[in-house]
Amino acid sequence: MRTSDRSSNPARTPRAGSPTAPLTTSDGCAAAITTRTWEGGRAMIIDTETKRKLREMNASDLLDAFERLDERTTAPMSHTEVVRLAVDNAHSGHMDAKIQRLVKRAGLRYPPQADLRTIDLGEERRLDRSVIAGLDAGNYLEQRLNVVFQGATGSGKSHLLCALVKSACRARYRAVYVRMPDLAEQVTVASNKPGGVPKLVRKYATYNLLAIDEWLVDKPDELFKRFLLELMELRYDTVSTAFATQLATKEWHRQLGGDTIADTILDRIVHNAIWINTGEYNMRQRHGQAMLDN
Repeated sequence: MRTSDRSSNPARTPRAGSPTAPLTTSDGCAAAITTRTWEGGRAMIIDTETKRKLREMNASDLLDAFERLDERTTAPMSHTEVVRLAVDNAHSGHMDAKIQRLVKRAGLRYPPQADLRTIDLGEERRLDRSVIAGLDAGNYLEQRLNVVFQGATGSGKSHLLCALVKSACRARYRAVYVRMPDLAEQVTVASNKPGGVPKLVRKYATYNLLAIDEWLVDKPDELFKRFLLELMELRYDTVSTAFATQLATKEWHRQLGGDTIADTILDRIVHNAIWINTGEYNMRQRHGQAMLDN
């Protein structure tokens, strides 16, 4: 296609609204983004200097969004609509990448499979669909409530816990998953460093959602109990903590030593918690049998 004299002659200024007219910002400044007429429509053209500035500002996502725009799709659009489309695409990509980073940092045990939106709600599990949907909506995070998954081994507690963390990440909350034995080991290692344990307490106190798997699978020693006391004190009525455990609530006090420290820890967990009984049905056995059958 032959380019017109108006678009090829730098001495002439294109009329406003023409395909080659520069975009004008709200303060009247012309942006270095124009459109060029192609046979199939219009494509966004960004000059080299503007590209450099966008990259310098870490706005490569926006630059990529402009360059990925389809000529035929944008042909009937105004400059404002084209810019809005590019920004929307860049923002969507940015949010998706942020969520993926949050999920990765959460250290999930079951990252690909765990998702509250696809949890098996078979009748034999006796899980309340509305409760699971409520957890996925994230209201408990806004209300700073705790969540407890309690049930027999193999009943899907860890899977639900990981799904809960992933749901929080999708809502762009900072969340982390940790097994209680691993957390106890971290406390032991931290105790050998000056100020190590208080630093570890502060680290885990900052997450919007802390998910502790295998809660009280072992009796904590005195050092770990005091760590839990300080941690739960900082998190109480500020952020949410979730637990997965085989133990009924009445057994928690004994497992924590049955003393005043146990009283204090439980007082900061049980009174503002959503309790979900995962039952006796063994999901691990069911999935294992399904794999054998296939």
